Amino acid sequence: MNKICKSFPLEIGGVQQVLFDVTFNITAGEFVAIMGPSGSGKSTCMNIIGALDTPTSGVYELYGKNITNMTNDELAMVRNEYIGFVFQNFNLLPKRSVLDNVMLPLMYRGMSPNDRVIRSREMLHRVGLENFETYLPPQLSGGMKQRVAIARALAGNPKLILADEPTGALDSTMGNEILKFFKQLNHDMGITIVMITHEFEIARYANRLIHIYDGRINYDGKIPASEDVLNKKTKARK
Repeated sequence: MNKICKSFPLEIGGVQQVLFDVTFNITAGEFVAIMGPSGSGKSTCMNIIGALDTPTSGVYELYGKNITNMTNDELAMVRNEYIGFVFQNFNLLPKRSVLDNVMLPLMYRGMSPNDRVIRSREMLHRVGLENFETYLPPQLSGGMKQRVAIARALAGNPKLILADEPTGALDSTMGNEILKFFKQLNHDMGITIVMITHEFEIARYANRLIHIYDGRINYDGKIPASEDVLNKKTKARK
């Protein structure tokens, strides 16, 4: 990302700018937490990283492709090729089996039915749910649902996993389990992980922290010893 700005039109006229000259690079294999309070611009930043939206100005390149001015169809192709998403509320189809939920994104890749089953079963085994493929999501715990969502994200063999508040719907025990699993995936498979959060304790599981405040980069570096470092930088901006 290079000098990314993002504005939205207002119903009463004019625009509201939510990102101001945001610049950072994420290299392959990093585990990065993007942290900020509500309204800071972190969700808008996430949408641009995930090719769900485009910036108003600036340049965003994803694995060598300039996606700044791509059409919606082109953005969809980029998402399908490079990115696996893990959402706070799992986004599973409640009336479809665990296996069906993991297989669903593979349909858009033109993969044969047999190959979809094989790949999805491999991913369910990786997340420890190989014995639950016939279950429906309502029959699973929150932590298990999130593991299904991770298996679905991994099934497409993404270069980047974008996790949006991945523990937000989980209790602390399940949340810590999922965060440790992300760390393991990053270490063992070398998958780049970008995690969006508003909590410092969750961000600490990453190896790098980008803190956004009022649409600007407030901190970018190794995980600090305490949140006080971020608070001091925030106060200095006011």
